[in-house]
Amino acid sequence: MDRFFKLKENGTTVRTEIMAGLTTFMTMAYILAVNPNILSNFGSGATGMDWTAVFLATAIAAGVMTIAMGLFVNFPVALAPGMGLNAYFATVILSSQGQFTFQMGLAAVFISGLIFIVLTVTKVRQLLLVAVPDSLKHAITVGIGLFITIIGLKNSGLLTVAVESSKDIPAHKFVDVLSFETVFHMGSLKDPGVLLCIVGLFLISILMVLRVRGAILFGILLTTVVGYFMGQVNLGMLTDAKTNWVPDMSKLAFGQFDFKGLMNVGIISVIATFTFVELFDTFGTLVGTANRAGFMKNKEEGNKKVGKAMMVDAIAVSGGALVGTSTVTAFVESAAGVAQGGRTGLTAVSTGVCFLLALFLAPIAALIPGSATAAALIIVGVLMMQSIKDVDFQDYVVAIPAFFTIVFMPFTYNIANGISFGIVSYVVLASIASASGRGQYKVHWLMWVLAVLIVLRYVFIGSEG
Repeated sequence: MDRFFKLKENGTTVRTEIMAGLTTFMTMAYILAVNPNILSNFGSGATGMDWTAVFLATAIAAGVMTIAMGLFVNFPVALAPGMGLNAYFATVILSSQGQFTFQMGLAAVFISGLIFIVLTVTKVRQLLLVAVPDSLKHAITVGIGLFITIIGLKNSGLLTVAVESSKDIPAHKFVDVLSFETVFHMGSLKDPGVLLCIVGLFLISILMVLRVRGAILFGILLTTVVGYFMGQVNLGMLTDAKTNWVPDMSKLAFGQFDFKGLMNVGIISVIATFTFVELFDTFGTLVGTANRAGFMKNKEEGNKKVGKAMMVDAIAVSGGALVGTSTVTAFVESAAGVAQGGRTGLTAVSTGVCFLLALFLAPIAALIPGSATAAALIIVGVLMMQSIKDVDFQDYVVAIPAFFTIVFMPFTYNIANGISFGIVSYVVLASIASASGRGQYKVHWLMWVLAVLIVLRYVFIGSEG
């Protein structure tokens, strides 16, 4: 095992890797419940997708593809159906009034996966690693840290949004409101879920200050124990009908594609959105995780590893669609395992095995309260912020694009938006500075191509989703 995963070479042990894998799984386990809820519209059947079928697809796709990432790339990154894209998937179906079915949606995701495979085989995706300047790569790591923090704050209830509007706000829609109408607030301290998250923050922080190995994992477990006494651990999940101990594989929606029907609807727009968001989400996650794990200290080896990871990710997109779920992608929560000391594919394999076991142990996985994992995600943000020291904020050509990258990720709740604004602003500012004699900044030709594509994307497809 040491020879296969190169444990000693990476300064890690089997125990550390397995604990890191468990930590990653615990921070990602929410997807097992959230993805089926979103794609089945909370079991209402409005999207045509069955809750159990999506649960099975989520666990299988996450388990198999994460294990593949560990075995073939030796990279501590886990994959699962991505948040945001699953909501977009469901929204397209619900808003189409029956014109766009889930079978068409799965076909669109499958096609976008094939596009990624072509882009990866031709090494177009790998060129991003060379084209994007180091300052933006470090900014991506920081931005993802804040993005993960926002996820934790939101999921725990510590972050709330109060909207006072003179007009009705419909469900499942993006609505523009005036500047004074939306205010961010801290959640109510009377809410036991919020209180439990705060307890979790202190428990994990104390364990980290004491340098306890496995601090994040043990923090999650201790917070779960406290949550039981606070009434936040639902033992009823052990007998819940939605979380059966024995999976019913007959319900799996395997290969349910409708390519013919897809040709009659807005195929270009849907596939382009899936492709664009996944392209930058994955790039950001892989680079951010690689930076945090220290792989990018050796650029050549780091780029090679991330390049291989892109191929597994590309295959995962189509593979996920094949078993019946929306876009499967590298998860930012993988940073939790890396923060726990995960440095090799054994971390990913451990996480993947947990997802497959969840098919049979779903009730146990469901016991961990969201507040416990939310606390872990917030703390991971602290660790990801360390890369900010590598950004030169005295040089505005570097500082402004880096700042845009960092702030647009969490505050627009979209990794792709942050990278997009970072790339476009860097191309513009670096070109102007060089042309005016204010300095010489290298702009790779691919950065120009990306800048144009990004502008076209926002002009013709829009910013939603």
